[in-house]
Amino acid sequence: MWLLDKFLNKAIKQGQLIVTDYDCKEYTYGTDPGSYPEELGGKPGPIRIRLTNKKASKHIARYPQLGAGEAFMWEWLVVEEPHDIRDMILFVTMNAKRLGQASLKPQTKTRKFAQKMIAAVDGINLRSSAAKNAAHTYNLTRELYERFLDEDRQYTMAYYRDGDPKQTSLEQAQMDKKAHLAAKLYLKPGMKVLDIGCGWGGFALYLHKMYGVEVTGVALAEDQIAFCKERAEAEGVADKVKFHLMDYRDVEGEFDRISSVGLLEHVGTIHYPQFFEHTHRLLKPGGVMISHCCGRSGKPGFTDAWTRKYIFPGGYIPALSELVTESEKNGWQVMDVEAMRFHYSYTLEEWYKRTVMHREQITQMYDDTFYRMWLFYLAGAEQSFRNGTMVNWQIQYVKDRSAIPMTREYIQEESARLRAKGEIPSWRFDPDVKQAAE
Repeated sequence: MWLLDKFLNKAIKQGQLIVTDYDCKEYTYGTDPGSYPEELGGKPGPIRIRLTNKKASKHIARYPQLGAGEAFMWEWLVVEEPHDIRDMILFVTMNAKRLGQASLKPQTKTRKFAQKMIAAVDGINLRSSAAKNAAHTYNLTRELYERFLDEDRQYTMAYYRDGDPKQTSLEQAQMDKKAHLAAKLYLKPGMKVLDIGCGWGGFALYLHKMYGVEVTGVALAEDQIAFCKERAEAEGVADKVKFHLMDYRDVEGEFDRISSVGLLEHVGTIHYPQFFEHTHRLLKPGGVMISHCCGRSGKPGFTDAWTRKYIFPGGYIPALSELVTESEKNGWQVMDVEAMRFHYSYTLEEWYKRTVMHREQITQMYDDTFYRMWLFYLAGAEQSFRNGTMVNWQIQYVKDRSAIPMTREYIQEESARLRAKGEIPSWRFDPDVKQAAE
């Protein structure tokens, strides 16, 4: 307990945390049990946690980027009511942010270097490993994603235009995100669009509906593509919006526009030259490419061990310098960069709440360990965008600077036009709610 105790003594300055160790010894950190951030929803303090296994404190301290998540998954770490794991994570990271450190650091430079090297190796996404990694993340049961995403299954950051998530539903924010991205593509009817990493098809279908463009969507998760095809057939547009189970590196032909939403996080830094070279070849001379991805607002880093092991194997969140440098080497010109700072924290907060709301169904699909893993993932990701340095990058690339208007007013104007046309479903994509509405 001594290393964990040392960190918490130094880190906790606002609010109060009480830890009961396996031997029933109680440790108190902080002095003001009534001082908590708004994100905790006004729940009374202090936050109390119990370590139920004698290995827990050592596991957390020895493997800081992996141990806390596993301890919670295995019920070695229990957060007592009225608080939960989200409260604990936000509380600790809020304090650590004030201290100037985002988390409990590796004990030595050697260990940090070793973790960085392991992360780099994990980021090698050859065709076979890329398909395996995609299946690990996206071939979970459809019902799971129906329980916490919006109806359109947008599994990326929603766009909260007024900055207040309490005034905007997740459904509206995801519609606004699609409008914002589509506006940056500067589309015209009849164009051919390539949507790399098309997810469950929502953005591709949206582009066709709004502009009449032909869209080709590619992704590596079999069930995602099956679902996309079902949606296109149901909407009667399968001849115009086509989906393929395919690695983007195998796509051929020419396109007027290319979109990649939530894709670059899965490419791997070693493959950035290949990504930018291949997409440059696929885009017509007067074309536009828009990329929306999670990003680091600081220098390059590496993916933590827990996320690589349990959620996104092979994944890496890039720094802006990595994306710009590699794109420039392959002939791209960057025309617009937007840093979306806190939008994803709001999105993840809503996903977390909807996951909790459907606890019974999710544990029936999987088990309690999976449910706790998912909660830790969502809460941990939220803190990265709220208290850490993560952002979302939206980057617009062209081959020729004349491909877009001189000023960016067209983005706001077109986004507003699309929002005016958009429709929000009267029910969220919950099978029980849908059935009741019908």
